[in-house]
Amino acid sequence: MGKVEVKKQKKKDALFNTAFELFTTKGTNQTTISDIVNKAGVAKGTFYLYFKDKYDIRNKLVSHKTSELFYQAYRAVIDQEITGFRNQLHFMIDFILDALESDSPLLMFISRNLSWGVFQAALDDKVPDEDLVFYDAYLGLLEKDEHTYEHPDMMLFSVIELASSTCYSCILYQQPVSLSEYRPYLHRSIDGILDSYTHDEPRGRS
Repeated sequence: MGKVEVKKQKKKDALFNTAFELFTTKGTNQTTISDIVNKAGVAKGTFYLYFKDKYDIRNKLVSHKTSELFYQAYRAVIDQEITGFRNQLHFMIDFILDALESDSPLLMFISRNLSWGVFQAALDDKVPDEDLVFYDAYLGLLEKDEHTYEHPDMMLFSVIELASSTCYSCILYQQPVSLSEYRPYLHRSIDGILDSYTHDEPRGRS
């Protein structure tokens, strides 16, 4: 990456970081583009080089943050040498929940703004400094499993949406129970989702 590209990336990162800070403290509705560019120290014209409006940067920021979580969870699976797709997925969900439990602003930001379109963008987002698209890595894990699954993108969205929405109150308010109490029920529900997307006999069996 040349000097010009590095400078552009630094400005974009500054906008991302500042927008995240303002969105999680003031809220999206109370944050203006002027707030973002003034605090980031960049010109308003620079903002429009990368984003259409504040909702565009919000959606791209949700995708970016979600993609980072996916990548970190995937790397943890590889580092811990977890085998078997279901074990790997359950491990990644626990990893993501642990990260969100320790960062409530991130939890609220993602849970309130995650949509199908934003989710798809997160799957296709390439992790900076890594030649890896999470969705490709996810499909690679699926291909090694003894089962095959229909609509792997919808299946993952269903799991993530379930985990983020149901664990929101558990993490923030300990309601209806604490996250540790709820986890076993969550994982049973995830198994139910996986079962519903399984469409054939295990590979290698007649």
